[in-house]
Formats: sequence, structure tokens, C-alpha cells
Amino acid sequence: MPKQIIAWCLVWLPFVMCFGGARLSAGPLFVTYEGVDGPGMGKHIVLVSGDEEYRSEEGLPQLGKILARQHGFTCTVVFAINRETGEIDPQTVDNIPGLDALDGADLMIIATRFRDLPDEQMKHIVDYIDSARPIIGMRTATHAFNIKKHKTYARLSFNSRVWDGGFGRQILGETWISHHGHHGHESTRGLIAEGMERHPIVRGIKDGDIWGPTDVYTVRLPLPGDSQPIIMGQVLEGMNNNDPPVEGRKNDPMMPVGWTKTYQSASGKTARVFTTTMGAATDLATEGTRRMLVNAVYWALGMEDEIPSDGTKVDLVGEYHPTPFGFGKQKRGMRPTDYAW
Repeated sequence: MPKQIIAWCLVWLPFVMCFGGARLSAGPLFVTYEGVDGPGMGKHIVLVSGDEEYRSEEGLPQLGKILARQHGFTCTVVFAINRETGEIDPQTVDNIPGLDALDGADLMIIATRFRDLPDEQMKHIVDYIDSARPIIGMRTATHAFNIKKHKTYARLSFNSRVWDGGFGRQILGETWISHHGHHGHESTRGLIAEGMERHPIVRGIKDGDIWGPTDVYTVRLPLPGDSQPIIMGQVLEGMNNNDPPVEGRKNDPMMPVGWTKTYQSASGKTARVFTTTMGAATDLATEGTRRMLVNAVYWALGMEDEIPSDGTKVDLVGEYHPTPFGFGKQKRGMRPTDYAW
């Protein structure tokens, strides 16, 4: 079998101290999919998972495989890791090993929720932001961090008053406010925002192609700064993509569920951002949702001319049966090796 097809990167941590300080564990910390062929050859994307509810530890490996195998990007996926067992553990909010991969990355895709990472890990994220390289935020990335007030990077917290709304509002365009749709009862249909029909991110996508069982999030209207809604979220009556829309104020006006934005570093450099409040692992079972994200990768990297007129190729790679979202529903005993291709 060709090396590119089987290649995945394991970084071994021989001596990882657990909380008690006595027990040691060893194991792989992240997985890397080497780019096979396509316009993305030579580009490195780091996908940061770590949420308790929406199974980013399942969705981001599938997205990484698609980007690597069908588009040539080399993709590294990092996970929340239990220090004691070496297993993927979304409940471990203070440990995502492998973030140093961001130091040489061309794009960060982040789907974390309320993380309180140690300074030495957060520094890689902050340095990436300060370098003004592009970012894609998915679902709970609007509230990616909940850092204790006494810590160095507390300003990135979702509820920061020092840096209004923290990473979510300042970098992605919005922080956590509330559920707009009825969580677990009203799913989301994506409609192209008025005037955005020719935007590269919706190339090959028509109204209704984007769908997910997750609900629409509340955002402030209008979105701040140069945020530009691209996809609007139509709240549906049920949990199927052919359910009718809810009548009344939930769809009048609709909330954006996908928008572009830029941010400027202290050095004056400007970077592109795409944020979607969709993006649970179950949302990625829908072809149109995957295409929105892959198109967004090309756009964020300034490669939109490479997006075909009928949109990017987004076939699933291998078996993909995402776990329904919910707290405590993650697959147990999983390690990054289990997501190798």
C-alpha cells in the first residue's frame, strides 16, 4: 500500500505525569494525515478538537481525511487527552497535547468548548492568532475557552469583559449567547444569504444542501465589524432535513450560521476567518455541510480560484457513523490511533 495512504504520525510521550503525580502513562497524542494529491499539497492544517457534547473528536478526523486524501492538505488533528490513561477524553478541559503543530501551520480549524488550557498550550494558539494566519471556527468555537481569571490568557474566555466576548467575539465574530432553535428538537437548514449566491464558499451548494440536527445559535444582529453572513439558519420543526420551517420569530429574522470575517494582528497583518455555528460530527454526515467547510478552507487560505464551479469533492473517507451529540455520549477508550486511515 502506498506510503501516503497509510502514513499517520504518532508522537509518543514516555513520561506523562497524572494529577496524582505518581502514575505514568505513555501513548500517542495526535494523528496526522499526509496530503495525497491536490491543490493543497505543501499546506498544513491543524484541527483542534475538544468539546464535551458535539463529538469534535469524531468529526474533525473525518474532515482531516477528506482534506488530505481528496485535496492534498496535510492535516494534524489534536485531541483532549486524559493525562492518566492517554485516551481521548472530552471531559478533560485542561489538556490538548500537540498544539505546537500550530507553530508551522497554514490554517487552524478549531471546534473546542470551554477549555481551560495551561499557559504553555495556550501560547501556541495565541501565537498563531498574533501571526494573523487564517482560522475556521466550528460550532462551540464561539465559546472555545473558559480560562480562570488569574491566568495569563484569561482575556480569550467566552465571557471576557477585558476583551469583550474573548476569542469568540473578537476573532470569530461572536461568543456564546444562547440556543435559538430548540436544542435537540429543531434542526437547521442552511440557506444562502441574500446577495451571497456567487461567494466561493457556497460554490456548488444550493439552498437546503446544508443541514444538520444541531440547532441554530443566537448571535447579535448585525454581526460586528466586517462580518459578512454567508449562510442563514432556517429553524425546522423537527430533526429531519425535509421537515418544514418553524413559523414566527425564530425565522424572522433568521440567524446567520456561517459568516466570513477578518482580524488584524498587532503587527497590522490581516487574516481571513470563517465561522459556522454548525459543525457537530452528525452535521458532517450531510454532503452540503462538508462542502461548505471544505470550500471555506480554500477561501480562508486565499485559494478560492481552485474551487471547481460545482464545488469541492467531499466524499466520506472510510466508514463514518458519528455518535449523536450529547453530554457523556462519547465513545470510551478511544485513542488517536483509532482515527488513523
